[in-house]
Amino acid sequence: MSISTGHRVLHLWSLCEDVVVEQGENRNELVVKGRWGTERIDRPAPEVREALRRMELGPVLLANVASRPGEPTSGAAGCLLLMPVVSRLSHLVVRTLGVDDLKGPLLSVSPLAPDASFAPVRLPSRLPVRLPEDAALTPQEAGFALETPASPHQVVLHRPEAAWVVGMLAWPVTPDAASAALPLPPEVTEEILAYLAAAGMVAPANAEECRRLRAG
Repeated sequence: MSISTGHRVLHLWSLCEDVVVEQGENRNELVVKGRWGTERIDRPAPEVREALRRMELGPVLLANVASRPGEPTSGAAGCLLLMPVVSRLSHLVVRTLGVDDLKGPLLSVSPLAPDASFAPVRLPSRLPVRLPEDAALTPQEAGFALETPASPHQVVLHRPEAAWVVGMLAWPVTPDAASAALPLPPEVTEEILAYLAAAGMVAPANAEECRRLRAG
């Protein structure tokens, strides 16, 4: 088993590589510049400033950023403060799924359009799903890129575990069956599927395939 039971799944956030965060004309404004224009954040809280600074450097846990020095790292209240801002900037944000095993991220989802928004979708456990028919998988330096013309996102599979899940989607499969078949903790498979679904890389299997799956 590549990922042992007991490891924690990590949901990480970063800004796209071409995004720059600058001080506005006055101290009460931050300017976020990206490929689709400029976003202005008026009177950002200190936690927002710190989160964007760290996200400019790479993937971060928002709960850790939201925690004040000397406090536990739950950061629940701080996350409530951060979420409206990072959600507004969703078209400039890369979402990364990882595990606390120090082996690197599983996959990352990057926006490809100014209207891209991202929220992980928990699939019904017995719904037969598969990759969209027009999905394309191409090699990259960082892994394998998964794209489809209908999606405003690109998914990069950084580790074999993420590729295993995508491989299961080559044919109709239920999330329950995928979790049972793969040598991964079920929660890891579920989260990978949730990210793929949110990125538009999972489609319901057609009626004929569903009947074949139930019969088999």
